[in-house]
Amino acid sequence: MLTLYDYLPSQNAWKVRQLLHHLGRAYRTVEVSIFEGEGRSESYLRVSPTGTVPAIELDDGRTLAESNAILMYLADGTPYVPGDAFGRAKVQQWLHFEQERVESVLGALRHWTLTGKLVRRPPALVEAKRQAAARTLEILERELSGRNFIAGERYSIADIALFAYGSRAAEADFALDGYSAIRAWIARVEAQPGFLATMHPYASDPHSVRELP
Repeated sequence: MLTLYDYLPSQNAWKVRQLLHHLGRAYRTVEVSIFEGEGRSESYLRVSPTGTVPAIELDDGRTLAESNAILMYLADGTPYVPGDAFGRAKVQQWLHFEQERVESVLGALRHWTLTGKLVRRPPALVEAKRQAAARTLEILERELSGRNFIAGERYSIADIALFAYGSRAAEADFALDGYSAIRAWIARVEAQPGFLATMHPYASDPHSVRELP
């Protein structure tokens, strides 16, 4: 059985949980207490070279880390990734965009805000990330105004990836009131059969106020 190395408040880990739920695939969970340093253990670093979650382990012992790489692997041959080369490349385009321009800015700001770390960060760094996040939202609003889903007219793992942190922009102090296309897209994703609505707050982990080791 597939093993998922998980940390419940992580929206990167939510991506994998969401796809596994869509696929109806059984798996077992190993929770990694990242703020207590479990991600830095020798045994876990053999699974995830950076010590981050999520990661998966296959029945034969092979391991795979990085949420979007896991999505591509698990979605291969399913309706959640196109069957043609160009369609797959478009999905990859938006997976790269998500890691470079969504998770790294909106995700970081959200994490710092919800765990009380924002005040510990240099103001210039916070402002740079806020400006980058605003540009990201402008790009998404423009792109989603012309189609139902980010990589085309069909729901895919690119939407799962972008939804993870994009839909939580308000938790990073970015109101989405002025982004009608993004809000409509969020509603379409939430309407998908098998959508996992449960989100796990950082407050459920008393250690999340710490810095990552």
